[in-house]
Amino acid sequence: MWITQKESRRMDLPLIEVSCAVIMDGDLVLATQRSERMPHPLKWEFPGGKLLPGETPEATIIREIREEIGVEISVIQLLPSVKHIYSDAAIKLIPFVCFIRLGKIHLSEHRTYRWVHRSELEELDWLEADVEVLALLKKYS
Repeated sequence: MWITQKESRRMDLPLIEVSCAVIMDGDLVLATQRSERMPHPLKWEFPGGKLLPGETPEATIIREIREEIGVEISVIQLLPSVKHIYSDAAIKLIPFVCFIRLGKIHLSEHRTYRWVHRSELEELDWLEADVEVLALLKKYS
């Protein structure tokens, strides 16, 4: 297999570990839309963020959801990690299935949110790495 110069440069990108929350309420899943000011503007995603040094993925997702959405969550299950290479970064996305245990949604960074039925998730314009999480979610019951 031949590797092009462009692919070689992309392989040199540092791997950024990011936790995301697949927040469920029955068959509904929380989707958040990135704001116009964020990278990949107006794309839909599962909310989350980068791991801080020494922080576990589970601690990260609890902290990030508290900061970004203003609610407390409980983690139900860890899904398999997804690796995705964007033009400027390589991401290891660590998804957790969660539910809201306390609070009402108040967005601090995102443009909007929606509760979407599992059967309609693919209708949104998702970030590429999150599309791979959608495939994993189909296997989750």
